[in-house]
Amino acid sequence: MRGFVHTTDPVRVVFGTGTVNRVREEAERLGARRTLLLSSPSARSVGPVRARLGPLLAAEFAGAAPHTPVEVTERALRVLRESDVDGLVAIGGGSTTGLSKALAVRTGLPQIIVPTTYAGSEVTSVLGETENGRKTTRSDPKILPDTVLYDVDFTLGLPVAMSVTSAVNALAHAVEALYAPEVDHVSEDRALEAIALIARALPQVAARPSDPDARTDLLHAAWLAGTCLAAVGMGLHHKLCHTLGGSFAMPHAATHTVVLPHVMAYNAPAAGEVMRRIARVMGVDDAPGGAHDLIARVGGPTSLRDLGMAETDLARAAELATAHPYPNPREPDREGVEALLVDAWYGREPGASSRGGPGAAD
Repeated sequence: MRGFVHTTDPVRVVFGTGTVNRVREEAERLGARRTLLLSSPSARSVGPVRARLGPLLAAEFAGAAPHTPVEVTERALRVLRESDVDGLVAIGGGSTTGLSKALAVRTGLPQIIVPTTYAGSEVTSVLGETENGRKTTRSDPKILPDTVLYDVDFTLGLPVAMSVTSAVNALAHAVEALYAPEVDHVSEDRALEAIALIARALPQVAARPSDPDARTDLLHAAWLAGTCLAAVGMGLHHKLCHTLGGSFAMPHAATHTVVLPHVMAYNAPAAGEVMRRIARVMGVDDAPGGAHDLIARVGGPTSLRDLGMAETDLARAAELATAHPYPNPREPDREGVEALLVDAWYGREPGASSRGGPGAAD
């Protein structure tokens, strides 16, 4: 018999189509009468949320930015205080969710999140913030949103390129959960279901972007993967992507997309059974290669060079990502992580450097 410890965070989830119609009801349920509506400069679908909040809308802040810069949070805090706000409503992807969390942990205000991507951070008590070129993360119950309104309608117009990178970001949450030290039966089942849904639905969305069934599957997978991220710790993949984003200003979801197959290949020798289970639910022979092929098939990015990463920064990134110990199936050593990053920079097949395979001598 195997024992386990499982923590369930008390997030109220409302999932379906047209759920945005309940945003005012949910705000009132939380006791909010003067809400601050958060979004990013490029946010879509703010109008319907604004309209449905009606008299509960006290102010807006449309300046959410990737990696939750502290200076942006401070600007939003000034708007919050000047408007005597008693609740937060955020619509958008991970950047807007991050800003809402940063405000909530500083003020104790209740939060409602309306995700428009597959980021998953809306169901976690983890906050990553960037200051002076360094991204740090922390966990606190006050960070956790109170209500999440998953409205499939808001994802139907999400561009394919953004859908791909966001969905692979969710895939990374599920993959890393499976080899986390705290993993339990519930998280395992959710992670494997999320991986299977993404592997099936992502090609369908790439072919038919407005397919409501495929979009529903991806949003469902994002929620499942997010709950895994909330329940267990993350390893090398997330540490590395936080380093690349916070210290080198790399785009969040796209960086996750490029790096994931290479981290999977790095960890495979120490997590063979996990990789076999992932391969089975994906319907492939090899999990790292299958993830790489899925990304390439749907037109996702496969090279850090194409994302703007400087080759001269790879060694420094590896040094930063291995500076402090953290749980991971295979110990992250600087030389091995740098080789992983070199493969990702060139866009080689996962594990090419360790195998001495095609393209390893580019």
